[in-house]
Amino acid sequence: MDTINLIVGLALIQFIFFGVMVGRARAKYGVVAPATTGHPMFERYFRVQMNTLELLVGLVPSLYTFNHYYPSSYYVPLFGAAYLIGRILYFYTYIRDPNSRSLGFVLSVIPILALIVSTVAGALKGLL
Repeated sequence: MDTINLIVGLALIQFIFFGVMVGRARAKYGVVAPATTGHPMFERYFRVQMNTLELLVGLVPSLYTFNHYYPSSYYVPLFGAAYLIGRILYFYTYIRDPNSRSLGFVLSVIPILALIVSTVAGALKGLL
């Protein structure tokens, strides 16, 4: 469970960092709150943060439910590391060129999908 809590904590710190970067971009590119559009570079930072928020909704519960069915699995740290690295890669590639974000996106989404599919399999096995 400590590993899961560490991954969740790191994912939340990463999300907060992305939020700070959005705030800095807002100031740098003159996008006054509550606007969420304006300068294209600001919009890139904003989209990274919002896309990360969208993925956190799947990541956090899937980590805990996966652990319920597979409590001694060594996959949790691997999935967590892949997600965190994927988000970092996504951040830097999306800011540089949104068309180059694919690898970071895939590295972020595949672990979440694997956790969800495994959780559903564990639940079905428990029902049978």
